[in-house]
Amino acid sequence: MNNTILGRAGEELAADWLESLGYKIIQRNVRYRSAELDLVSTLGPWLVFVEVKLRRGTTYGTPAEAITPYKRRRLILAASLFIAQKADQTNWPRLYRFDLVGITVTPEQIELDLLPNILTKEVGR
Repeated sequence: MNNTILGRAGEELAADWLESLGYKIIQRNVRYRSAELDLVSTLGPWLVFVEVKLRRGTTYGTPAEAITPYKRRRLILAASLFIAQKADQTNWPRLYRFDLVGITVTPEQIELDLLPNILTKEVGR
């Protein structure tokens, strides 16, 4: 299975799992010229930007270790653009955060981990 297909399957798995935890997925695969958001959701008072990272084993690190400073900047940029485009919608939550769903696939199992609020920088303020 190539990485694109595996990545899409991981995003679908993550979205289903998050919905079972009470998240409401409002958009998927939001793309901008130099940044993208895997999932955009709401959870209570939060607008949550979810990054999904899938790894086949941990040889090259955990999914959380893939969130580099460069990736953090790209997430913040994409979220800022998303918020700016949706600013006229009054029903959007005013609290924002970034969560990570890490998926580790091994021959024996598929492990999902949720790391809420992976970035502390506020956006859109």
